[in-house]
Amino acid sequence: MDEAVFNLANTFAVIKPDQRVEPVAVSPSVYQQLDERFDGFRGHTLIAEYAFSSDWNSWERHPAGDETVVLLSGRAEMILRQHDGDESHTLDAAGDTVIIPAGCWHTAKVQEPTRMLFITPGAGTEHAPYPEQPS
Repeated sequence: MDEAVFNLANTFAVIKPDQRVEPVAVSPSVYQQLDERFDGFRGHTLIAEYAFSSDWNSWERHPAGDETVVLLSGRAEMILRQHDGDESHTLDAAGDTVIIPAGCWHTAKVQEPTRMLFITPGAGTEHAPYPEQPS
């Protein structure tokens, strides 16, 4: 097997501060491992693929930078919690992309099973069941 080839569905790619990339096998404790191995993920970016068959069960935000979300297949609505209310972006064609601003709470409503690519500055990522509107 070609060591340079891997599948993002089971091996994430970590972009280090020096722009070198390290593959990391996905496991139940992958996020804990990322924090431990990569200094709390400060200065690092994660490239990951996820499949969703239902709405996300929480909201998240990434204070270290903007997150890029690319729809690979399916259909989903990305909800961004803004100062003046929630903002919705429908991703319904492969390649549709949304940039989520740093620190913006967001979640997804899945209209049909999806595969999505995420490029995420992971340091300080937070999750919440239903965050308050920003002031």
